[in-house]
Parts: sequence; structure tokens; C-alpha cells
Amino acid sequence: MTTEITRSQSNATVVTSPPPLTTDVAAPRDPRVQALQRFAMSITAFNILGYTLFGFEQAPITPIVCLLVSYATALVLETVDAWAHDRAPAYAGGLRTLAIFLLPPHISGLACGMLLYGNSSLWPYVFAVVVANASKYIVRVRVNGKLRHVLNPSNTGIAVTLLLFDWVGIAPPYHFTNWLHGTLSWLIPLGILMAGTMLNAGLTKKIPLITAWVGGFVLQAVIRWLTLGDSLPGMLVPMTGVAFVLFTNYMITDPASTPVARRGQIAFGLTAAAVYGILVWQGVVFGLFFALVITCLLRGAVLVVTRWRDRTSDSGGTR
Repeated sequence: MTTEITRSQSNATVVTSPPPLTTDVAAPRDPRVQALQRFAMSITAFNILGYTLFGFEQAPITPIVCLLVSYATALVLETVDAWAHDRAPAYAGGLRTLAIFLLPPHISGLACGMLLYGNSSLWPYVFAVVVANASKYIVRVRVNGKLRHVLNPSNTGIAVTLLLFDWVGIAPPYHFTNWLHGTLSWLIPLGILMAGTMLNAGLTKKIPLITAWVGGFVLQAVIRWLTLGDSLPGMLVPMTGVAFVLFTNYMITDPASTPVARRGQIAFGLTAAAVYGILVWQGVVFGLFFALVITCLLRGAVLVVTRWRDRTSDSGGTR
């Protein structure tokens, strides 16, 4: 009888215990992963529409080559880095882990292929994609015990390519609405603006950065107008184009290479706008991309100095 009671209690325990699957289903999703997924879906859709409706002028093979090269480069670099630091690769752990790992190189590959214009040559796009992925491993700062990249990969690949090869340019502004006329020519930028704003407000939480960047852009234009006599409408017109909207909502808001704190975001956005104004004043073309690289490097320097100061303070306190 004791055996039957024990067996009955054991069965009751089995029946009343909650299934382990419930915990997994209820677990919250990582907002950063969700943001990367939305970014990847948005830029994929924009490329498909670009080659079918908007009038992208690059060869249709360009995004395919960029994606393949970006995937391969990211996997090779991560494998080498994992081996060098005696750790498991970030893509190890199943198909879902691999898919999440490939989201950033997916975005970088399509961004470089979409924003650069290398005439009939494919290798400038390939070069930009390789630089974009490599920048995540070359320029890193240790934050809270972990190595983190400080440069925006896509922007860095584009900026380095423009700097080294003067015959490579940026896709012209009309590139994004080349085959659109009438109402569609302004509905498309508006739609991109709304989608990007919702994404950044809901997932990346970068609205303070966007506000500071846009406000700083207007401010630097007003300052140049008052001090240099430049045309104010001419300096503000770029804000109405698709290129500026894309840069503002999808480039400068990269979660991995921008601050999280509200004050840091505001400082980052204002710094980028100020650097852009100085570059344009000095006659530097493609100022948006170079300004973002410089701002990211300045932020990296601040992180290094802050870490050194904290270590020095801790060492002094233990003596």
C-alpha cells in the first residue's frame, strides 16, 4: 500500500508540474535582434523595389554579389577571431543563431551595394563590403569586459571606398525615385520616413539621437548662412531627399555603434552635425559619411579615456 501511495504521489507530481516549454514561449525577445530583423527586411524590400520600380542604376547582380561576399567575409572573420580568443564563434548554436549572426552582414552588403556607384565595376562594392565587416574586428573598445566595435560597418565601408578611389561615387539623389513621378515621388520618401521613425521609436529607442542630428543639421546650416553667406535653402534642400531620410533613420541610428543613454545620443547627433558642417565648409564632398566615421571614432576615444580613468580611479582607491 505504501508503494501505491508513493506511486500515486509521484504521478500527481508529474501531472501538476508545468511543462518547460511554457517558459521558453513566454521569454521576451531581444529588442536589438528585432531591430536588426526590421532593418534587414526594410533594406531588402527597398532593394527589390529599387531594381523593379525606383530605377536603381547599378547592375542587378550587384546586391547578390555583395550579399554573398558579406556573408562569407563575416563568417571567416568571426571564425578567425573566435579561434584567436579561444571562444565559440558567435554563429554557433543552430540555424536561428546563424541567421541572427548574418543579419548585420546582410544589412551591410545591401547598404554598400545600394549607396555606392562604381560604374560597371563590381570590385569597389566588394571592397566596401569587406571593409565594412572587417571594421567590426579592427576597431574595437573593451566595454564592461567585452570587446565592442565602435564604427558603423556599412558607413565605414562606404567612406573608406570613397576616400581611396576618387572615381567611385555615391548613388545620385534621383537614384531612389528615378522612375517615379507625381504623387509617388514624394509619397515614397514620406513612407520611408514614417517606417524608419516607428522602427527607431519602438525598438532602437534612438529618437533623441535623430532629433539632435536633424536639429544640429539645421543649426549648422543657419550658422554657415549667417557667417559665410551661403544659401540657406540650398543647404536645407538635402533634408527633403530619400538619401538623407535613409541616412537619418537607418545609418546614423545603428544600435551597436551609437550611445544608449539619452544624453549620449544627443551629444552624438549634435557632434555628427557639427563635423558635417565643418567638412562642408572645408569643401569636402560626401560629408555625411565622413562625418559619421569621425563621430564614431571620437566616441571610441571617449570610451577609451573613460575606461582608463575608471581603472586609474579604482587602482588609486585600493592603495
